[in-house]
Amino acid sequence: MARYTGPSCRLCRREGQKLFLKGERCYSTKCAIDRRNYAPGQHGQGRKKISDYGLQLREKQKAKRFYGVLETQFKNYFEKAASKPGITGENLLTMLETRLDNVVFRMGFASSRKEAKQLVRHGHFQLNGHKVNIPSLTVSEGDVIKVKENSSNSPKFKELKEAAVNTPGWVSVDFEKLEGKVISYPTRQDIDIPIEEYLIVELYSK
Repeated sequence: MARYTGPSCRLCRREGQKLFLKGERCYSTKCAIDRRNYAPGQHGQGRKKISDYGLQLREKQKAKRFYGVLETQFKNYFEKAASKPGITGENLLTMLETRLDNVVFRMGFASSRKEAKQLVRHGHFQLNGHKVNIPSLTVSEGDVIKVKENSSNSPKFKELKEAAVNTPGWVSVDFEKLEGKVISYPTRQDIDIPIEEYLIVELYSK
């Protein structure tokens, strides 16, 4: 299975903003953006004029890296979003938000999307009572995600029962039961990541 295995902080530096790929580290003084707020590489500190195409490309790359998907996956999401009724950019973000790994992150069961992806792959969750290990699965309204009973005793999940986690309004979570439910599909107002989706639509429309 293809996946990015390089340094996560390098991706944040390339996009020039925090992508929150490493959980608590992103909020600490060790964050790479706070320490070296310029692009990686030999010419990272050079000042470059960015073209319209460059802006569109960077927005697409940023979205891919926020959600941890690769190029072919992202293109497939866009094509499906374009074929649906409604606004293509908003359809795209909704599809990315309803990936299983992202929902696990939004429910507060993981400190980052990267960690959520790993936890799902290792089979720590059930979807509607069935074990799942595919991070890209799309969840639907009314779906219930629960930490497996065997996993609930691990230190990772025990800490959640005592933690205060803010969750978006389109999901509800019972941390005592380590269980969450998708109340509704997220709207554009529910999606707080700094993405200008219209630039991605312009890029793929060329």
